[in-house]
Amino acid sequence: MEQLPGPTAPQVALLDAAACPEEEGFPEALCPREDREEEEEEEEEDRRRNRRPVTFTLGNEMLGLGPGPESEFQTPDAEVYMHFLRSHCCYDAVPTSCKLVVFDISLEIKKAFVALVANGVRAAPLWDSKKQSFVGECQRCRLAPSPAWQRGVRAALPAPRISAGMLTITDFINILHRYYRSPLVQIYEVEEHKIETWREVYLQGSFKPLVYISPSNSLFDAVYSLIKHKIHRLPVIEPVSGNVLHILTHKRILKFLHIFGSTIPKPRFLKKTVQELCVGTFRDVAVVPETAPIYAALEIFVDRRVSALPVINDAGQVVGLYSRFDVIHLAAQKTYNNLDISVREALRQRTICLEGVLTCYPHETMEAIIDRIAKEQVHRLVLVDENRYPRGIVSLSDILQALVLTPAGIDALNS
Repeated sequence: MEQLPGPTAPQVALLDAAACPEEEGFPEALCPREDREEEEEEEEEDRRRNRRPVTFTLGNEMLGLGPGPESEFQTPDAEVYMHFLRSHCCYDAVPTSCKLVVFDISLEIKKAFVALVANGVRAAPLWDSKKQSFVGECQRCRLAPSPAWQRGVRAALPAPRISAGMLTITDFINILHRYYRSPLVQIYEVEEHKIETWREVYLQGSFKPLVYISPSNSLFDAVYSLIKHKIHRLPVIEPVSGNVLHILTHKRILKFLHIFGSTIPKPRFLKKTVQELCVGTFRDVAVVPETAPIYAALEIFVDRRVSALPVINDAGQVVGLYSRFDVIHLAAQKTYNNLDISVREALRQRTICLEGVLTCYPHETMEAIIDRIAKEQVHRLVLVDENRYPRGIVSLSDILQALVLTPAGIDALNS
């Protein structure tokens, strides 16, 4: 493969068990509890695990939605973003200078998640120092045509033949959800497990395929892959060397489109309201009361596979947003041994200013919503009415589906 010119190689920080400094402040192991206390603990755990997430469903008539917005995306001018991203490859969206954090699989779990926070990243490729290769390092493989080819749209994606080789916030959430019992019982799995141990225990030999893309594939392909596979990070892997060049995200692609797409004519549907276009999620939207324990939020993250939860008060109004990224800060603050504290208290204890909760209204235009998401660099807006009652979620996936895939006749969100 001909070498691509352009951005310099990303700065790679390889963290292994020997190089990463010891993190102080983790609680000491507690003495075994009496049998009676263990029984009470098990009963409390059963009660906690039987809690159900709070959801709401809104009909079209409550939102004032029309019968269907498909016609808005079928006009010739609606295809400009689709053609724009098809004409640019993934390498075009790789920053000139960027940081790529890589973890050795012999690294302890707790150090890995603290390092994610310290470096401001949400995922890291994994390196096997014994084999001197990335975990699940890809070999040169053919491109597997996607169903979009049947519609005459080029959306060739690499055939996923390799094992998952990423450590993400989802892993931390799964660990806490799986092993947490009570504030009085230390989560030894976080304290003692290494990354390779967690992979062996959790995956149990059934390694999931890694979804990745070549730098020469188009950004249209990347959008399709992200939304189709319901993932938030897409490794850009050089097919000859197998090296990870960058991690593409919805946010990065939308920023690229927002900056360089200003040179092309804007489609007319951008002047339509989100209510008219029906862009977003309005049914079975999960929310969490501010008085609920963090563990209840983790259950919703695991069961519903959502990335953020609007936080509501006793009156049902939106007062905050608790995201997966908030969970990873439990590692930095060393507070993950007490998941019985309320979501409200957890939001108060945040040591840094995260994206918070940004809202939008049904009467706002699509263009205004895109500008706000791009300016604030957030992943979603909570759709509310004039009284701040939740009416839905408008995410980056919803926006990219509408801008790029719907004009191509592809519904990757619901396929």
